[in-house]
Amino acid sequence: MQSFALSIFCKFRSSTSDSILRNAFLAAGAIVSVFSLAVHAQQGETRSPSVVVQPGATGQPTQRLPSSTRAKLPPLSAKDVEFMQGMIMHHAQAVEMTSLINERTTTKNLRLLGARISHSQAEEMKYMERWLQLRGESTSMPMPATQHTPGMDMSKHQHQMLMPGMLSQEQMDALKKAKGTEFDRLFLTGMIRHHIGALVMVEELFNTAGAGQDAELFNFATEVDNGQRAEIRIMETMLSERP
Repeated sequence: MQSFALSIFCKFRSSTSDSILRNAFLAAGAIVSVFSLAVHAQQGETRSPSVVVQPGATGQPTQRLPSSTRAKLPPLSAKDVEFMQGMIMHHAQAVEMTSLINERTTTKNLRLLGARISHSQAEEMKYMERWLQLRGESTSMPMPATQHTPGMDMSKHQHQMLMPGMLSQEQMDALKKAKGTEFDRLFLTGMIRHHIGALVMVEELFNTAGAGQDAELFNFATEVDNGQRAEIRIMETMLSERP
């Protein structure tokens, strides 16, 4: 009988201990959860809003702007638009010149150079068109009023509006008629002149007050300048190596 009572007491004690431990763990878990929520709430309350900082000009301090500030395109200069429109026309003639290569010469290096110029300038034309369209501008230069006649086919008169370095219609016709080594010579001399004209256009852009301030335009014009200079050196070497 005593043994039976002792067994009942041990089971009751074990059951009570388990219950106490279980309740203790539950209570501890609840305390941790409440503490975690409190910490997160406190962090949310103390978290500072995002800060927009505008760098100041040379010698000027930076400015803190409201967190609601949104980026805006910089104001356009008329020269910016003129440069992009003119460079599209300029590039178009270069692509036209490279399209003549395969049927008029077998010089491998010239063919490779032509493919490089054609691809790079075609891609740049797409970029310039997107840049202008994004800003609500026309992708072509307006014809001067003194040259425009109602019903005029603008495509036939495009080369009347020559950008620096562009070949005249007579020079383009001579290039189309040439073959072999004569074509190589006319192409290289013409494209060198063409590239130098592009450098002049970039220089005029950066020398115009208020122009070239758009970061995208600045980077693009700089890349055009670097690329054209590199290709000029290549063409000058090819021209000097001709027999």
